[in-house]
Amino acid sequence: MKTIMTVDDSASVRQMVAFTLKNAGYAVIEAGDGKDALSKLQGKVDMVITDLNMPNMDGISLIKAVRAQAAYKFIPIVMLTTES
Repeated sequence: MKTIMTVDDSASVRQMVAFTLKNAGYAVIEAGDGKDALSKLQGKVDMVITDLNMPNMDGISLIKAVRAQAAYKFIPIVMLTTES
């Protein structure tokens, strides 16, 4: 089973994304912001779906921090945001 991490400061958005992914057969790790995501990023994570604007660490900073880790340098990352 593939694991996807969803990162968003909105609990309702995380719940919607997690519900959809779980119904599609994925395991889901939820994080409330970039710092939370980095603390939970371990083991086999196949993809990250992140918001752009979040407290503590935004999506761009999270992407840079994830890419700096050798194990996740080439992990697919999708930005899901309400920004235009």
